[in-house]
Amino acid sequence: MSLIGNMGAKTKKTQENIELEEKNAVLTDQLHRSVADYRNLEKRIEEEKREYVKYANKDFIVRLVPAFDTLFLAGKYTTDESVKLTIKTIVEALRELGVDIIEAEGKEFDPHTMEVVTTGEGEEGKVLEELRPGFALNGKLIRPAQVKVGKKDIEN
Repeated sequence: MSLIGNMGAKTKKTQENIELEEKNAVLTDQLHRSVADYRNLEKRIEEEKREYVKYANKDFIVRLVPAFDTLFLAGKYTTDESVKLTIKTIVEALRELGVDIIEAEGKEFDPHTMEVVTTGEGEEGKVLEELRPGFALNGKLIRPAQVKVGKKDIEN
């Protein structure tokens, strides 16, 4: 009987070991998943921070755009070199902040970055004149350029 009793005790211990190993495997898996979830959360938060910093100046720039419009319009019609130098300096500062002025004049009309205000006789679909500059911040459109686009056979 002692042999059978020993075998029963060994079987019981072996069963306990198996259960503990299974429980250990489940807990280890949960730990690995939790660590992976935490690392993904850290990455997502870092990306959100970068995006926030990248576009933090947007509201400020949008408020300054009307002043830029006036200055750029003055630059079109003046020969004053100080105005042209000021415009150049502002454009460079804007570029450093990630702001690009949308190039429109002489280009094909692009509905994603331009808005047609009027049409005139000229090459079909070609921007004849930029009436108001457009702006993009880090590749995202802030305001479309307002343009005059060429159209064939305009009737008066």
